[in-house]
Amino acid sequence: MSEERQHDRKGGLAAAGKEALRVRALYEQLEQRLLDRTWTLPELAVGFTNDAAYVGRLVLAAERTWDIDGDVDAELRHKLAECMWWIFVLADKLDVDLPEAYEATMSGISAGLRQTLRGRSD
Repeated sequence: MSEERQHDRKGGLAAAGKEALRVRALYEQLEQRLLDRTWTLPELAVGFTNDAAYVGRLVLAAERTWDIDGDVDAELRHKLAECMWWIFVLADKLDVDLPEAYEATMSGISAGLRQTLRGRSD
């Protein structure tokens, strides 16, 4: 991958992460007002897994094997974006540099797949 493309990807993820944390700060204000505390890391993780599971149901709905009320495409777009938001929030709480982790992970997976594909004689 070119250095420019790598920078664009990391920059895009970094900007999205900053926006996610701005939104999280607003939620924290609301939680403080309503609960007198903010959500714990385990509560945040459960929130993410709940939304991720709902994505599964929305995929079933998109394939017409599960009924939901409302616009499936709009709900799917919303929940996928929300799951990204959760991932940015969790990464921040766990001190994971998500742009760096994503780049390293994708590079490693790509290299492994290329090596596997080169080894095949189809």
